[in-house]
Amino acid sequence: MRSVRKTSFALLVFIVAATLTSRYWTAQISRSLICVEDVAPSDAMLIENFDVNYLLFERAETLEKAGVARVALVPVEVSSEPNVANPVSQGIAEVMARQARLRTWRTIPIELMEPISLNAALQIRSRLTAEGIKSVIVVAPGFRSRRSFLVYRTVFGGAGLAVHCVPVFGRLGPEHWTQTWHGIQEVVEEFMKLQYYRFYVLPFRARHTGQS
Repeated sequence: MRSVRKTSFALLVFIVAATLTSRYWTAQISRSLICVEDVAPSDAMLIENFDVNYLLFERAETLEKAGVARVALVPVEVSSEPNVANPVSQGIAEVMARQARLRTWRTIPIELMEPISLNAALQIRSRLTAEGIKSVIVVAPGFRSRRSFLVYRTVFGGAGLAVHCVPVFGRLGPEHWTQTWHGIQEVVEEFMKLQYYRFYVLPFRARHTGQS
């Protein structure tokens, strides 16, 4: 009985401590998913629009106005024909780029294969090196941005490409993700994906492609 009481008391203390410090540790969890913003003059911007997100195009337009990159590149799903963009993916990119008033941009057709981020980076690297691009700013959704940065740094680094990162947030920021179920779901999902890439994909799968 005494051991049960001790266990119950310890659990109660843990719950109270977790509740009182929740603002700190929830912020730490979300920040672990976010790349350090690094806006440096680069040859190109890469708008990581795997999940349609207009805010990425808005931020890219702001960077374009600031003159930090000469062109914006948007990966889109390839069609059944090699190197030809899927017309739906191409059309969505065109609408968002036009709405955001991007002046200089183009799409990069890629085949979406698991693990998507790694294989996309490999295909994009081939395009960048063929065009003589030496540096790129990755414009990525905030809670995905650390994973994106790690992947591109690993894949592009071997080809001598410098990678910078700009995380983009909407209403859901790093301090408020626990206030909605959608926020909790997004952060938990991105946390799991980050660990998957950090401890499996990059050390093992990327090694097989000669990238680590």
